Amino acid sequence: MQSSPMDATTAVRLSLADADNDPLANRTDRALSVVKRGILTGRLRPGQQLIESEIAEMLGMSKTPVREALKTLVGSGLVSLSRYKGAVVRELDSAAAAAIYDLRILLEPEAVRRTVAGGSDLDTASTALDRALGAGEAGDEVEMSLANREFHRSLYLGCGNPLLVATLDGLKDQTALVSVSGWRAAGGWRTEADEHRAILDAARAGDSTRAADSLRDHIAGFVARVLPRLGRTVDPTDRNGPAEQTAG
Repeated sequence: MQSSPMDATTAVRLSLADADNDPLANRTDRALSVVKRGILTGRLRPGQQLIESEIAEMLGMSKTPVREALKTLVGSGLVSLSRYKGAVVRELDSAAAAAIYDLRILLEPEAVRRTVAGGSDLDTASTALDRALGAGEAGDEVEMSLANREFHRSLYLGCGNPLLVATLDGLKDQTALVSVSGWRAAGGWRTEADEHRAILDAARAGDSTRAADSLRDHIAGFVARVLPRLGRTVDPTDRNGPAEQTAG
C-alpha cells in the first residue's frame, strides 16, 4: 500500500517543528535548513513542487531568502528547476542513483579506514546506532533515517580530509532522494542494523581494514539488491516500488 502524499506546506511545518533552530542563523540559512530537512526525511518527495510563496508564508519571511535557499539546494543536487513547475525536489533515475552510489563506495570506505586508523572517538556512532535501533522498533522511519545518516557521518568525519568529508556529506544528501522511507526490499531495517553493528565492532577493535571492508560490503549489498530494480525515477514514498531501503 502506497502512503498518502504529504503536501509541501505540511512537510515544511513538520520540518520546522523538529529542526535544530540556530538563533544566529539568517533567514536564508533558516529556509535552507527547513527545506533540506524536509527532503532528507522524505516528507518532501521527488518531483514535489516547492512554491516560494507558500514556504515563505509558513516560515514568516519574504520570498527572497527562500529563493536563495532553493538555489543552494539546486547546486547541491537536491532540487531541480522545471520549466513548468519551477523548483521541485529532484527526481533520480536508476543511472543517476548508480553514479552516486558508485562514487560513495569508492570514497567512504577509505574515509572510514582513515578515521579508525587515527583512533577517533566512536561514541557518536554508537549513540546513533542505538537511536536507529530504537526508531526501528518504534516504526519511526524519519528518526531512523536521520540516525543512520549520523552513524555514517560520524565514522568518516575523522578521516582528516575536510574536502572528503564535504564530498561524502553531499553524496549522503543525494542518497536520500533514493531511499528515505523503507528498509524492506534490501532485507529490512534489522539487517541494516546488523551490518552497522559489524562495522562499528570492527572500528572499536581498531581493525581499520575490516571496518572499511564491512562498510564496502554493506553499501555494495544495497546496490546489488535494490538498484537493479530501479527501472524508473525514484519515489522514496512508494513502499511497494523499487526503492525501499535507506541504504547505508
